[in-house]
Amino acid sequence: MSTINRKAIRAKVRRRIRRKLSGTASSPRLAVYFSNRHVYAQIIDDTVGKTICSASTADASIADPSKLANRASATKVGNLIGERAKAANVTEVVFDRGGFKFCGKVKALADAARETGLKF
Repeated sequence: MSTINRKAIRAKVRRRIRRKLSGTASSPRLAVYFSNRHVYAQIIDDTVGKTICSASTADASIADPSKLANRASATKVGNLIGERAKAANVTEVVFDRGGFKFCGKVKALADAARETGLKF
């Protein structure tokens, strides 16, 4: 009898996604991660292996200890990563959903980042 291991399945999906996309200097990768407590987003240039900018709910500017990782906090992180990308002269990115389904929190973060001017 086999058991379903959600972490292993998500890791497999994540490897499949990362095989197909990579961030470059002209179009870096916007990687997202959701834990139960926080929402994280990074813009990464994979050619040099460097993070250009990042945002999360752990940042002091949007930290709210009573909230968990939900759509509202994902929207705040999406707005913040869009503003920081604009400050770093990044206008176009490749979206890496990190093995998560593109709905709910992931979609909220992506839409908020698009509203600030990032192109996917």
